[in-house]
Amino acid sequence: MDSRKPRGSGRTPAAGRRGGPFAERDFQRNLGPRRRPRRDREEPAFDEAAADAAPRGRRGRGAGEARAKAKHLDEIHVADGERLQKVLAAAGVASRRVCEDLIAEGRVEVDGVVVTEPGVRVDPATARIHVDGISVQTDVTKQYFVFNKPRGVISTMIDPEGRPSIATYLKPGQENLFHVGRLDNETEGLLILTNDGELANRLTHPSWEVPKTYLVQTRGPLAKGVSNMLREGVELEDGVAKVDSFKLVDSTPGHVLVEVVLHSGRNRIVRRMFREIGHPVERLVRVKVGPILLGDQKQGTVRALSAQELGHLKALVGL
Repeated sequence: MDSRKPRGSGRTPAAGRRGGPFAERDFQRNLGPRRRPRRDREEPAFDEAAADAAPRGRRGRGAGEARAKAKHLDEIHVADGERLQKVLAAAGVASRRVCEDLIAEGRVEVDGVVVTEPGVRVDPATARIHVDGISVQTDVTKQYFVFNKPRGVISTMIDPEGRPSIATYLKPGQENLFHVGRLDNETEGLLILTNDGELANRLTHPSWEVPKTYLVQTRGPLAKGVSNMLREGVELEDGVAKVDSFKLVDSTPGHVLVEVVLHSGRNRIVRRMFREIGHPVERLVRVKVGPILLGDQKQGTVRALSAQELGHLKALVGL
């Protein structure tokens, strides 16, 4: 028996939930054969003339709304473009069937216009599409990756001295990427790589205050009041620096592991702060940038951002 709900029954789950948009595991799973296979049907094309010719009511209000809606849809409809649900499915939002439901529920915006017509066509290279407020990446020329930088690797694509650099770990087709921000030679962890200049600029611009999370290993035990000192601010040669949050993660005889979050992008800021309070850094790993987590990704590997990760990252900086 087909256990899936029939089309149109209830509301499609929210973003990231089972069966909803951006649920990659649910999108890729094998649902098995259906007793009554759904026939491929051609969605009716968006018809501006039909919408504009809607019958007038007594006061013309319904017709006026129809004409206004047709006008907005005409602004985003591209006759030789691709169907919106196909573009969403290709971007990894969800299956085409779920994407059709999302459109019908009014949860998809194209260039600021809410679309509920299944026949609307768009240009994936230029359309700005959002699902539940999350940006959908449709430009296939843009690339987004996470690199887990090992210790001793220079944060540059080419090092004139021949030392290991980011380029050492890239595959063919990834040569035109650049890194968002830097990690010093001895620091490990998360670096975002992309060829999207606008996103890179916003992620590094101080006005967006993108939070970055680090794990810091230093000598222990910590002196009393260290956490308050870091939160209130430490005087450095280039001004006061402070963390947004401080948490003790673990401790062993002679060593402690702490987690700090800060949005400053100043050079070697974490190392300089801990040195100033008398606890020089022994090991430093960046584990998170905004909503992007390093997780259990192996050192020296490069992975592509998922559609959901990219959507949340862009939303963080207003894209």
